[in-house]
Amino acid sequence: MIFLTKLDGKVFLLNEQLIETVTETPDTVIVLSNGHSYIVRESMKELQQKILEYNRSRRRIARRRPADDAPLT
Repeated sequence: MIFLTKLDGKVFLLNEQLIETVTETPDTVIVLSNGHSYIVRESMKELQQKILEYNRSRRRIARRRPADDAPLT
């Protein structure tokens, strides 16, 4: 999940896996696969960076986890 800012300044978390489309008109409008939409202060480029950083951090955490079949010590 990524932190975003609504136009009124309120910060919220968004599940980036639900994003279907993003447009700038000039505000950034995010439409989710469930039909909900959000207008946020972040630009499309900033949103893209946040998603990339989040996915990188998830991959780093996944690599550090021991394998399921590894013996517990």
